[in-house]
Amino acid sequence: MSKPSRLEQPNRAPIGHGSARSILRILSACAGALAALVVLAVGLSANLHLLPAVAAIGGLSGAFLLLSGDSGEVAGEDDMAKRGGSETSALLSTIHDALGDIAIVRHLDGRIIQANAVFHRVLARTEVKGLTCASLGLAFEPRLEPDHYLARLMTAAGERLYDWHDVIVREWGSGRLVRHSIARDVTEEARAAREREEARRRAEEASQAKSRLLATVTHEIRTPLSGILGMSHLLAQTELSAEQRNYLADMQQSGHALVQLVEDLIDFSSLSAGRFQLHPTRQDLRLVIENVVELLSHRAHEKGIEIGATVAASVPGLMVFDAARLRQVLFNVIGNAVKFTETGGVLVSADIVEGTVRIRIDDSGPGMSPEEVERVFEEFEQAGNGAQRAKGTGLGLAISRRILETFGGSLTASSAAGKGSRFVVRFPIPGDAAPSPGRCDTLADARVLVMAPEGPASLALASTIETLGGSCYRASTLDEARSFLAEVLVGRLTLTDIIVDHRHAGQFQRLLFIEPAIERLRLRRTYLINPEERSSHPVHRMDGYAAWLIRPLREKSLVEVLLGRLRGIENRDAISDNRPVLRDAPPTSAAPTGAGRVILAEDDAVNALILRTLLERKGHAVTHVADFAALDAALHEADCAPPLLVVTDLHMPGGDGLAMLRRLRGEGARGRLRQLPVIVLTSDGRKDVRDELVAAGADAVLTKPAEPDQLLAKISQLIS
Repeated sequence: MSKPSRLEQPNRAPIGHGSARSILRILSACAGALAALVVLAVGLSANLHLLPAVAAIGGLSGAFLLLSGDSGEVAGEDDMAKRGGSETSALLSTIHDALGDIAIVRHLDGRIIQANAVFHRVLARTEVKGLTCASLGLAFEPRLEPDHYLARLMTAAGERLYDWHDVIVREWGSGRLVRHSIARDVTEEARAAREREEARRRAEEASQAKSRLLATVTHEIRTPLSGILGMSHLLAQTELSAEQRNYLADMQQSGHALVQLVEDLIDFSSLSAGRFQLHPTRQDLRLVIENVVELLSHRAHEKGIEIGATVAASVPGLMVFDAARLRQVLFNVIGNAVKFTETGGVLVSADIVEGTVRIRIDDSGPGMSPEEVERVFEEFEQAGNGAQRAKGTGLGLAISRRILETFGGSLTASSAAGKGSRFVVRFPIPGDAAPSPGRCDTLADARVLVMAPEGPASLALASTIETLGGSCYRASTLDEARSFLAEVLVGRLTLTDIIVDHRHAGQFQRLLFIEPAIERLRLRRTYLINPEERSSHPVHRMDGYAAWLIRPLREKSLVEVLLGRLRGIENRDAISDNRPVLRDAPPTSAAPTGAGRVILAEDDAVNALILRTLLERKGHAVTHVADFAALDAALHEADCAPPLLVVTDLHMPGGDGLAMLRRLRGEGARGRLRQLPVIVLTSDGRKDVRDELVAAGADAVLTKPAEPDQLLAKISQLIS
């Protein structure tokens, strides 16, 4: 019996129009289910911007229903479509109820067809069908995106804000266009955003107020500082005793320390505002390190601790870097080490490692815990006891690290409790830097015995001799010195010099008594002493010594002594005294060529006296004025010879220096005045202020307190 053909198989009806509608209804149901799933995903991800995609899917399912619902041949098909649409809408409403979002359906005329429970609960109403959003108190503000609004609704608990999205789709079954809306409560987010904006605004106002306060305070501090340092400079030019010069040196150091504090505050503000800039020049790194160590030596010696520095011969003699900023960093870091060290001392050593300059600062202080090392570079953080913390602001190390990062370098710290600390400064070597020629062989013939206590001073001395090509042997006890000299006496070792620390002077005298043969060696003897103790070790009590050296040592002084260029005790001050302010006052120089009338505009009486004295000592005739009106009159005085130069303060009564410069350089000014050199003195060291003054016509801008030598050099240059 043959099999029936496919068309003859039982229960197989041909596919007709009704079957097509059934297939479309299935597709519509699938599309509706897909829309529900997408809406669920959108709700869970809190991304209402995907709503248009949901509408597209919903529209697709509506289109399927329209295609399938025109003949009604199959009983109940329209009812099934409507029921399917209602079930899908109910599902969506349930999802949005769970998410806490508003979901409503409206006719295009705005009347509400359906709303979920959240909408009823927010409005405190049981029925909203047939009403409009406007009649229910909703106000809409358009957003940038189409069909996107910020909706405002006043409730019993106050105004609520909603992120509102609309989309137009075809209604299930009927095919009518309806508006679906979904809204999420963003009241708290909006409140948080307002609070953030208000906090940002307050922070900006506080920052501006801080900047104004800082500028005002630094200006007010710089003015008396200029007087203190200027008067001390004039005092140093007079005849003073050695004791008075010591007092004057301390006063000047204190004044410069106060200037440094002001600079720290300004730098902290500039770094925070991103206005910090470097000014590199070609400098000798060794001199920078020695100057800082020397400046801090008095502080160290007062505490009974040592301080010393040594620079390896591999360090280039001249390099391009910002010497003032590096000096600031070293002053902060080395000064910090001195502050926290009570016994032992501080050793500063510089060398070249892996193409970078490395400066190590080692101290024998109490050390730091790992937690203290972690926060030591944070702003306003300080270690130590209360008395030590009271000596600073906690900004020095934070500023130093940020300056070195601007250098392209780094500042790191390592420490162990009870074992001291080490800070390491690193920065790259400029490409054109090269070691000083022959420096590594400067002391090739020197064989030196140092009798001194163990510590940074003797270690720095020995390291310097050895890096310069010499040999150095250290003896911290009488027995060690005697044992070494015994080898010298029998010819197994050679010796050219012996340097005796003043604390071991008694041991050396005893050694000479025990071993009189040492006298036959004819060693050059040098006495090593702190500058503060010279008065208790007068010259006549140091018979037998060829020279003396002052701690902390400068390399140049050490070389002069060990090469025999210093002969006779009477010359030692001129060669080896490390404190320039203790030397004889330099003679007043003759008036420069072209000296003539200078107009000095300064409203502070003390600063005016200082500047006037400096100028008159250079042979200038000075016309002093105390406000901008008087300055303008002096500039246009017909009976007087035209001035050679103007030195003016930026801020005085009757105007400001910027407006004065613009008048002076303006089109209407007389020709001779337009070419008149002008130096502006200001307490505001910001670069933008300096640039604005130069653009207005200032020939030079100097920050107060101006260094007298720098000011006089600039005046001489402009007059020439």
